[in-house]
Amino acid sequence: MPAVITLTSDFGLQDPFVGVMKGVILARHPEARIVDLTHDILAHWPAEAGFWLLRSFEYFPQGSIHLAVVDPGVGTARDVLLVESKGHYFLAPDNGLLAPIVERDRSAGCRRVQLEKLAALGFARPSSTFHGRDIFAPLAALLASGQIKVVDISEPVTSIVPAWVDEPEVAAEVINGVVITIDHFGNLLTNIDERLLEGWVEPRVHAGKTTLSLRRTYGEARPGEPLALINSFGVLEIAVAEGRAADRLGLSRGAPIVVRDSVRRT
Repeated sequence: MPAVITLTSDFGLQDPFVGVMKGVILARHPEARIVDLTHDILAHWPAEAGFWLLRSFEYFPQGSIHLAVVDPGVGTARDVLLVESKGHYFLAPDNGLLAPIVERDRSAGCRRVQLEKLAALGFARPSSTFHGRDIFAPLAALLASGQIKVVDISEPVTSIVPAWVDEPEVAAEVINGVVITIDHFGNLLTNIDERLLEGWVEPRVHAGKTTLSLRRTYGEARPGEPLALINSFGVLEIAVAEGRAADRLGLSRGAPIVVRDSVRRT
């Protein structure tokens, strides 16, 4: 079966950018299997794209190519990265977007695309504003179809641009994290993973001026009541039962979230 290509971007669906990228992929690889992961990433914020890629890619078959374009530096000298991790391939600008993947997998292979080799593959001179169409989409198509190999168009690198948002700070009875994204329901998703709360007895979540106990489901709170829980992606989420936490609490991406254990951990 042809490799799956997933697409992640901040392009939205109002304009034809996503459709054009799919057209470029299909022109070079008509059998391509393309999946839209999301195109509603906050504009110009690679951290959100990296958050979702890290927590989504393992639901796809090994060999998938995950193409992510959130690229405020498009047209500049920033590199194009190819990362291999756990049998998956990731293609994105070197702007911190793929740093979470690499940080979680120290055996990940990081390579820089040698753009000077692309002309020989039939690539036209890229525009200065749409590398998703001119570089990333055709590269993904050629890799997915097996027309080129990773080693043919890239070279290893020993360092990449770090993530825009630091990992949570963890102390004996406190964790300091941030809101990374807001989902369709207005829930505030943080960068605090469930594993960081292992062994905690009675965690209390502080979000703005609100302090919350950790619940198991939305249904454990009354309609309109704020709550915190571990969501289906294994991260701490702040929600409002049958409401929108972002509006109710007045918080957005980057807002600090503090978790304290009111009972000392064992």
